[in-house]
Amino acid sequence: MDYEANVTYITLDGHVEVNKYRYVYFFIMFIVYTLIICSNSTIVYLIWVHQNLHEPMYIFIAALLINSVVYSTNIYPKLLFDFLSEKQIISYSACLFQFYIFYTFASSEFLLLSAMAYDRYVSICKPLQYHTIMRKTTVSIFLLFAWLLPACHIALPTILSSKAKLCDLTLKGIFCNNSIYKLQCVTSRVITIYGVVSLADLSILPMLFIIFTYIKIFIVTYRSCREVRKKAADTCLPHLLVLISFSILCAYDISIARVESNFSKTARLIMTLQTILYHSLFNPLIYGLKMKEISKHLKRLLCPAKII
Repeated sequence: MDYEANVTYITLDGHVEVNKYRYVYFFIMFIVYTLIICSNSTIVYLIWVHQNLHEPMYIFIAALLINSVVYSTNIYPKLLFDFLSEKQIISYSACLFQFYIFYTFASSEFLLLSAMAYDRYVSICKPLQYHTIMRKTTVSIFLLFAWLLPACHIALPTILSSKAKLCDLTLKGIFCNNSIYKLQCVTSRVITIYGVVSLADLSILPMLFIIFTYIKIFIVTYRSCREVRKKAADTCLPHLLVLISFSILCAYDISIARVESNFSKTARLIMTLQTILYHSLFNPLIYGLKMKEISKHLKRLLCPAKII
């Protein structure tokens, strides 16, 4: 009882007419979450079991899809529970944990896409040196860096937020994102400055690196034969589509927190749903259909009778 009395609970006030449409919300989100888990896990399974997919490019794709599973699992189970509950609340400590996981794995996505861009650059622009540069050790370092750097970066604002005094216990959202700063009586200057640094390190710089890398790839392929251009298009286009999709969703997330007072509750809900619905389904769809080797194994798995 003493423990419960000391727990601070946050009300998630971003739901729209949840009492009236709770079962509709629950059914739709349950179907979406099931599709996310099944589609992403299927591609990861194919990459795991097939030896010819044990290449750096496919390993990075598997890491990206694992990110999507963790990213979604951080949000959907709590969301489904809230739809069936009379009160949509969360303890402040659980809210900070959700915030931490959300931004750690969202940030690591940019770093994984950067690693994939570098892999494509070496493969297309330096094919003779590819196996020398992209060794298992190199891939392991990239993966460790992509997950560890965001985890360390996001830890500081999370710890500082846990010690901040709260003047509001109502969050205008359906899960804990950067809107939690609006609950604090005074937003720490350290958090504000560090947030800008983190945005640069984890989003802007990787984005610039990816753009620079693909410009180099396009220059090389433009001067090369048709076969090289086809290889570049087949392997680079899916990564670019995923990058564009994810960048748009990140812009949505930032805009929700910055200009939320200018939107109606329904508009905020729709914008928030954009950040958690599409991308985790978009990734396996793009890689499953556009990556030739993955698509071939996927067809064999889903339609074994039709494959000779």
